[in-house]
Amino acid sequence: MASDQQAPAGATAANQPQGSAFSLPLLYRVFFLLIEPLSALLGAYYAYFDKKAYLELTHAASAPVTIPLGTSIVLSQLANLYLFFAINEALVLRSTSDIRVWKTVLFCLLIGDFGHLYTVRESGLNIYWSPSTWNAIDWGNIPFVYLGASMRIAFLADVGLYKSGKRLQKKRTA
Repeated sequence: MASDQQAPAGATAANQPQGSAFSLPLLYRVFFLLIEPLSALLGAYYAYFDKKAYLELTHAASAPVTIPLGTSIVLSQLANLYLFFAINEALVLRSTSDIRVWKTVLFCLLIGDFGHLYTVRESGLNIYWSPSTWNAIDWGNIPFVYLGASMRIAFLADVGLYKSGKRLQKKRTA
């Protein structure tokens, strides 16, 4: 950049506007950067490497004895999506302190939470509130998704993001 030109306020050396930095509370840091990505990796592992168990836990009565090729491909694709989810959350969110990026990523994941919850509806509406009937995969599909969605909603609503009742002051760009 020529010496007679000034970079716009809030611009980095790469001429990219900086977002609003924020201090991430420990609860959000542990959940979004550690617990949830690891649980997604666990889902990816089972969907890819233990397809039979994955199908049996999803719905034992309809789990095939021999997994058809199409089902195997779909489970591999699901494993890939779980891997993408884990990488997206763990690495993209770790790479920025821009609250706009965090809120955008977490909003997209919240939409995914609602879709994930919708997918189990064929098990019957009772699946959503009957913990006594849940198996290991149900605990991941229902209450863990409820927890993730709740954490995202809280973050998007700015719960715990500000100290002493002060809201984050966004930097203005010229």
